[in-house]
Amino acid sequence: MARLPVIVGFGGFSAAGRSSSHQSYQRMVLNSLSEDKRQETLAGLAVMMGKVTAEGQDYRGVDGENLTRKDIEARYGKHICDNTLIRPISTVHFDVNKVPYQQKVSLEKTEQQALQFDLSKRQLPAVLPEHWQVTDIDARTVRVNVSSGANITLDSHYICPVQAAGQLPEGFDPAGIYNSRFHPRGLQLAVVGASDAINSMGVDWQTIVQNVSPDEIGGYSSSVMSQLDGNGFGGLLQSRLKGDRVSAKHVALGMGSMPSDFVNAYVLGNLGSTGSIAGACASFLYNLRAGLEDIQSGRRRVVVVGCSEAPILPEVVEGYATMGALATVDKLNKLDGSNNTDLRRSSRPFGENCGFVIAESTQHVVLMDDELAMKLGANIHGAVLDVFTNADGYKKSISAPGPGNYLTVAKAVASAYSLLGDDSIGKRSFVQAHGSSTPQNRVTESETLDRVARAFDIHNWPLAAIKSYVGHSLAPASGDQLINSLGIFAQGILPGIKTVEKVADDVLQERLSISTQDRELESPMDIAFLNSKGFGGNNATASILSPAITEAMLSKRYGKEAMVSYQMRREQTIEKSEQYHQRFLQGNYQVIYKYGEDMLNDEDIDINKQRLKVPAYGESIDLTKENLYKDMV
Repeated sequence: MARLPVIVGFGGFSAAGRSSSHQSYQRMVLNSLSEDKRQETLAGLAVMMGKVTAEGQDYRGVDGENLTRKDIEARYGKHICDNTLIRPISTVHFDVNKVPYQQKVSLEKTEQQALQFDLSKRQLPAVLPEHWQVTDIDARTVRVNVSSGANITLDSHYICPVQAAGQLPEGFDPAGIYNSRFHPRGLQLAVVGASDAINSMGVDWQTIVQNVSPDEIGGYSSSVMSQLDGNGFGGLLQSRLKGDRVSAKHVALGMGSMPSDFVNAYVLGNLGSTGSIAGACASFLYNLRAGLEDIQSGRRRVVVVGCSEAPILPEVVEGYATMGALATVDKLNKLDGSNNTDLRRSSRPFGENCGFVIAESTQHVVLMDDELAMKLGANIHGAVLDVFTNADGYKKSISAPGPGNYLTVAKAVASAYSLLGDDSIGKRSFVQAHGSSTPQNRVTESETLDRVARAFDIHNWPLAAIKSYVGHSLAPASGDQLINSLGIFAQGILPGIKTVEKVADDVLQERLSISTQDRELESPMDIAFLNSKGFGGNNATASILSPAITEAMLSKRYGKEAMVSYQMRREQTIEKSEQYHQRFLQGNYQVIYKYGEDMLNDEDIDINKQRLKVPAYGESIDLTKENLYKDMV
């Protein structure tokens, strides 16, 4: 039998806050929660955002007064809501009203006088331009006469037409919670997001390591845009043009594979498989497929999958805006018939919309094969059933959607149908739509989903589109969907698309159920379908099994007695996971960053013809396996 990849940990950060313990999900359905959960969610965000400090159940405001969670909601609730999710771009990223650029200017000499200016000798270019005549004024200064015109650039600024983004909660700085010197923001996110996932498990990472061999662990993560801020490729490309020096770190830290490299090197200490798969906006699912296949095949027993992206930069925003892909203030004003559009409603999946909203995010999940999860008493939040990826075939436009998404959605539903049957697919499944908030997507994706629903006789298929809350984070976008789906499984509330007043007339929804408000689902969901479409024809659809269905499958595989024993071991795991959650609520982030720590010496590796043994790992690597092609020799 194929091993089942079960989800035993999840974590990360987005515009909705922390992912573990369903905190970011709860921010999205905040007003649909019970009073206790709502106030706990707000209190956790208040600590993250630096509005209060916490010690146990005691909270204190900035002036030292004692506060209850009810006090926090009353005093800071509006501020927290206004400064999470999609909102006006903060100057933490850049000043949208004063974006710097270089204005080209052509200077011409007058008939009576040549161009003339004084310059420090230190500022003279190594190669003098044509038509420059230089004479000394003193030991430090020269006078330059230009016999013809000159082209120069002047510092200037412009107002960015895109003014909203999905940003981490205001006041939460990933760089400030671990030793992040010189790390681009995308790598900061990778470290803190993967740490959240590992800590959320309730099973110590070292305990896992002691139960596997080094090559039975994998780590897959990536970013689409690489690291383009000043500490990454941005610094590499801009330094000389700005008159600065290129740093030795710019190339290495800018690479799109670095989220994987950082997590493997500094969070996991991984000696096993590593990879960084980019599939545009479907990248998380491409990495998830690698983890799924590793565990199904038995090559790995534990795989950490994730993506991190920090694209809220003037150059990236301008690039997507020039493509016409982003929602601009002018476009939103026209839609609303207003000169003062609500930027928090910039992302409007399946409504009257004008483009997507860029966002930053990091999302990670820990997958484990079912046998190891049972043995360790891991808390199972669901399972990855399938991930299908398909291209679009011949294309006219690299950014336009194509037919590949029909293949991925149809195959995902067919696979789940063959396992679970009519009732689960028709009555207890839901879709996390790509829902990018572009006019083209709302038509093409709704047609795909509606036609697949018709083929499998699905009626009123519940649909969520969480980019309306957190924006489009590019590589981690389908990770945002997965984290949200785990919350839906756990709490039964489907987030509505609250940024639209009604579904657009050109959306095909005869078989779909799209709500503009949160709704409590009539019955627990068995399966979620995550749909993702990326530039270049990168389509992916994943099917995620609920915890209840996963546990039922394990009960059938292992028997009642084994399940009772597992559930007893799991109690301690759940308790440890809750302890981490409570510590995080108090501002104790416990970021794992082992730079230069616990390093292995080559001499400590014990190797012979049969096996290779690495200290700290419980199992050796077997070197006696026969080659697959031995019969051909």
